[in-house]
Amino acid sequence: MNKLTLAVAATLIGLASAPACAGWSGHGTAYTPHGTYSGAHAGSCGGGSCSHAGGVVGPWGGLATNTGTVTRTAPGQFSNSGTAVGPNGRSVQHSGDTSCAGGTCSHTGSMTGEDGRSASTSGSVTRTAPGQYSSTGTVTAANGNSVSHNASTSCAGNTCSRSGTATGSNGDSVTHSGSATRVAPGVVTTSGGSTVVHGGTVSTGGTTVVHGSTVAVGATVAVVPAPAPVPVVVPAPVVVTPPPPPPGATVYVAPAPVPAPKTVYVAPPPPKTVYVAPPAPKVVYVAPPPPKVVYVARPLPRAVYVAPRPVYVAPAPRAAIWVPAHWARGVWVPAHWA
Repeated sequence: MNKLTLAVAATLIGLASAPACAGWSGHGTAYTPHGTYSGAHAGSCGGGSCSHAGGVVGPWGGLATNTGTVTRTAPGQFSNSGTAVGPNGRSVQHSGDTSCAGGTCSHTGSMTGEDGRSASTSGSVTRTAPGQYSSTGTVTAANGNSVSHNASTSCAGNTCSRSGTATGSNGDSVTHSGSATRVAPGVVTTSGGSTVVHGGTVSTGGTTVVHGSTVAVGATVAVVPAPAPVPVVVPAPVVVTPPPPPPGATVYVAPAPVPAPKTVYVAPPPPKTVYVAPPAPKVVYVAPPPPKVVYVARPLPRAVYVAPRPVYVAPAPRAAIWVPAHWARGVWVPAHWA
């Protein structure tokens, strides 16, 4: 049983006992193996709508709150909307519609976080016999993964027992079971070692109601002894500063054996991520490579060209020939030596 479930159970009893057009308030304490949780709630109805506010404070001071409105839109038809704020300050907007007929109430709803991502829910609760209930439903997350669940609740005397199964998208399933027993007016214990002590009385427009009815805790069904089941749509609890108990108020717990709390292993929180800076790189001196040996050949000797001295060779003498005068191509050539 978690802290919100405990507060929801107390709220459901108060709403089921309150007449129309009235106000109510209450407070209670849950003692669990994980610590003590204190809750309070208040609400009022008028014009076919009920508004509520409430909250729960955990053992470490964290506060979870919820506010909202439930409106009857037609016989057996209801709509609800509201805002839930967790201990970390993040809020979720939730809304839904419920339809009840023939002993069955069906519900569809959605939840949207601050980041705009939303999840949807759908399911139904059916009264199969006096004190016998069955429920089915599906929750689909923003990433498309879904979980389906089914459960049954049986109430007899002062005890309600419940068992169920949840199955994920990959086919893996988890079973769970538990019971809640009324040991005294306003005091309920569970098989998980938790004890819920309700504030005692509720003001409902002049009528005083003592909280001591048997409740199926941890399910979507709250059972209040009545001649005939009346479907009631109740929003989750909301935040109201719990009033101090009246002076001298005493809670009587019958000497019934209270089951010893089960040993619950609470996994330690994951270690914080610590960034370790890498060590500074070592300075490595790299010697320069030795210079390459370059062989330079001796320069070739310069070639000197010595031109040979010019030698004039006189032509050999020859005999002179006398050429008499003559005509050559119409030109008169006088006589000469050749």
